[in-house]
Amino acid sequence: MPDDQTESPRLLPLVFDEPRGRKKPPRHLADLDEDGRRELLTSLGLPGFRAKQLSTHYFARLVDDPALMTDLPALQRDELVAALLPPLMTALRTQEADKGTTRKTLWKLFDGALVESVLMRYPDRATVCVSSQAGCGMACPFCATGQGGLQRNMSTAEIVEQVVAAARSLARDEVPGGVGRVSNVVFMGMGEPLANYKAVIGAVRRLTDPSPAGLGMSARGITVSTVGLVPRINQLAQEGIPVTLALSLHAPDDELRNELVPINTRFSVAQTVEAAWNYARTTKRRVSIEYAMMRGINDQGDRADLLGDVLNSYGDWGWVHVNLIPLNPTPGSKWTASDPRDEREFVRRLEAKGIPTTVRDTRGREIDGACGQLAASE
Repeated sequence: MPDDQTESPRLLPLVFDEPRGRKKPPRHLADLDEDGRRELLTSLGLPGFRAKQLSTHYFARLVDDPALMTDLPALQRDELVAALLPPLMTALRTQEADKGTTRKTLWKLFDGALVESVLMRYPDRATVCVSSQAGCGMACPFCATGQGGLQRNMSTAEIVEQVVAAARSLARDEVPGGVGRVSNVVFMGMGEPLANYKAVIGAVRRLTDPSPAGLGMSARGITVSTVGLVPRINQLAQEGIPVTLALSLHAPDDELRNELVPINTRFSVAQTVEAAWNYARTTKRRVSIEYAMMRGINDQGDRADLLGDVLNSYGDWGWVHVNLIPLNPTPGSKWTASDPRDEREFVRRLEAKGIPTTVRDTRGREIDGACGQLAASE
C-alpha cells in the first residue's frame, strides 16, 4: 500500500438503536394511512373528510403554502394544517452539479439534526436519493456517514418529505430539463434503512399508495439498500412490496468484509448472500450487489472470481447483478478508487462467469453528493 495511505479510520461500534430520550418529530399525514388521518382529525373535533383534501394538496398538487388551499374553510385552515401538515424540515443549503441536474440539499430537522438528500435528473428519469437516519450506526470505515455515528432515526414523514420536496422542484421547473416528476427513489442516503425498518416501510407505502393517499409511484422504481441486516431482509421479502433490494457487499470473503462492513461480524457473507437470494426468489425481483471498488483492497482479479462463484452458487437464473461503484473520496480515508484497468478487468471476470455487471455513474462527486460522501455538515 502506498505510504500516503497510512491514516486509519476510527473504529466505531455497531449501533442498532437510536439514543434514548430524543423527542419525536411532529406527527404528519405522511406518517398515517388514510384511516389514521381521518381518525386524527376526528379526535381533534375536526371533520374527518378534510383529511383527503389535505392529502390531495400534499401528494397530488404538491402545495406547501396553506394560503393556496382554498377549498379548506378559512376559519379552520390553520387548525387543519397544524394537525396534519406541520413543518418537518428546513432547507439550509442546496448545491448543484452536472449543469444543475444534480442537486444536493442539506436539511435541518425539527431538533437540529442534519441530513442530506440528492436529486439526480437524467434524460429518461429523475431519481431521489433519500436519507433514513441522521447519521449511521453501521460504522463502515470508508463511508463519511458511517464515520459520523448515529444521531437518530428519521420518521416516515421526514423520509417522504425529501421525495415530495424533490417532486415540487421538478413540477415547478426548477431543475434543467423542463417540468418533470420523480420516477425513482433510492434509499442510499444517510443511514442504514433496515435499521429503521418501521419508518422506512411506512415511507415506501406512502410513496406507492395511489394518489392522493400517497405519491402513486411504482414499487419497481424504489430501491432499498442495506449492508446486510439478514433478519430484516427476510422480513422485507414478506411485505408484498416488490421494491428492488440493493445489498452493499463490498467483499466476497468474510476476512475482508469484517473489516470493510462491520455488520459482517454478525452475519457472514454466506448468510447475507443467501438472504438476498431468498429475497429474489420470493419477490421475483433481481437483487443488486453494490461493490465499492477500492484500490489494492478489494479489486483484485481473484476476488472478482470469488464474487462470481459466490453468486453463481445460487444458480444462474438471473437473480442478481453487480453494480460496481468507483470509490468516492472522503476526508481522512486511507483508501482510493481503483485503477480503471483493474476496474475493467474486474468487470471482465464477472461477465466471464455470466454475472451481469455495471459501473455506477458517480454523479455529484464534486459537491460531496455521491455514494458514501454524505456527511451533513453546515
